[in-house]
Amino acid sequence: MKTIGIIAEYNPFHNGHLYQLRKLRSLTGADYVIAAISGDFVQRGKPAIYDKYTRTRMALSAGVDLVLELPVCFATGSAMDFASCGIALFERTGIVDMVGFGSESGDEALLFQAADLLEREPKEFSRELQWLLRQGVSFPQARAAALDKYLPPAGSGSGDVASLLSSPNDILAIEYLRALIRRNSLMKPVIVQRIGQEYHGTEAVDRHTAASASAIRRAVREKTFDMVSQQLPKEVAEILFDKNTPVPVFSDDLTALINSRLLELSESGSSGNGRSFEGYADMTPELAARLQRNVLNFSTFTGRILQLKTRGYTYTRISRALLHLLLGITAEKTDHYRKKDYVCYARILGFRRQAAPLLSRLKQSSSLPLITKTAHAGKILDTDGLAMLQMDFHASHMYQSVIFAKSGQTISNEYTQSVIIV
Repeated sequence: MKTIGIIAEYNPFHNGHLYQLRKLRSLTGADYVIAAISGDFVQRGKPAIYDKYTRTRMALSAGVDLVLELPVCFATGSAMDFASCGIALFERTGIVDMVGFGSESGDEALLFQAADLLEREPKEFSRELQWLLRQGVSFPQARAAALDKYLPPAGSGSGDVASLLSSPNDILAIEYLRALIRRNSLMKPVIVQRIGQEYHGTEAVDRHTAASASAIRRAVREKTFDMVSQQLPKEVAEILFDKNTPVPVFSDDLTALINSRLLELSESGSSGNGRSFEGYADMTPELAARLQRNVLNFSTFTGRILQLKTRGYTYTRISRALLHLLLGITAEKTDHYRKKDYVCYARILGFRRQAAPLLSRLKQSSSLPLITKTAHAGKILDTDGLAMLQMDFHASHMYQSVIFAKSGQTISNEYTQSVIIV
């Protein structure tokens, strides 16, 4: 039995994901595909466009055999944390032979070289990186510039190193490889070159071009449903357009929640210098102080990001900081769980009926407790595991409250929702 794992968001699942899924099966001859997906909030510091159970159903309908959930504290973390958590989860299931992921460049040799250099971090590289950061350069730009000095030119057609380190899928590919190196993992990486529209592209494309998830989310928001239906596998489109599917959620749907949270934290602090905002993951003292000065300058969630934007902080970094503040995810908690190897359990969101042999093997091989019924969690998880699961529950219940505020729809909560089976 050969099994490949994919770490994903499926936000939402689209034709590019279907291409990757089929390509990985073709390249590897895998019998089963497991996806580890973000829950209701994603790595770029935003709510997922559809809730995790809807996205699980989409993935299973398109051919994924088993869907596991990434814990929210790392699903919304840096690329390094996101990748490290997914790789740790797959390895500790004991059944994943290969890990598949996408890459804009398709330059496997350069990706491996970059991962190796970042993992070794020679003194010369480290000095260059720190110098650039002191000049006010953002971390992603500084790292790309430092790498450019120490790596050979990229392969034919793949662009330069700086381009490699500014491409979202290449960045994640490098972090997956780094995580595999750190663990001395036996899981084999399988890289598929990304096709279609540029990752950040939001313009409409013709039906013959795979649109980016960004463009599809924009089309959903603008209700350009002809374009949406062209860019999704038929089974996925049926789920998206089903009248019972919960409404989509966007960043600014969090506006009331973030403004309320900022007021609450600001008023609970006595000094008025932003320290009530410190301690949350990705929230630096500088960002906290800027946030304190703007508490009463009410704005949307995205407007709050722009209030904090500086040359040294990317939009995504600030979005993650605000989201962590909203969800109560502290730097202390995330550091604690890093030391616990990122995951305390494997939570099953859904599976295909024909994957029964995979599930049987998972039960035998996993070094992690398996959660299929939340009512049983208290009996199988230790204190750390229960605390991590409660963070996931809190995030999902907050997401569900947004759906209700937006549409009046109610969906099953984390104590009543069953595993999705197709």
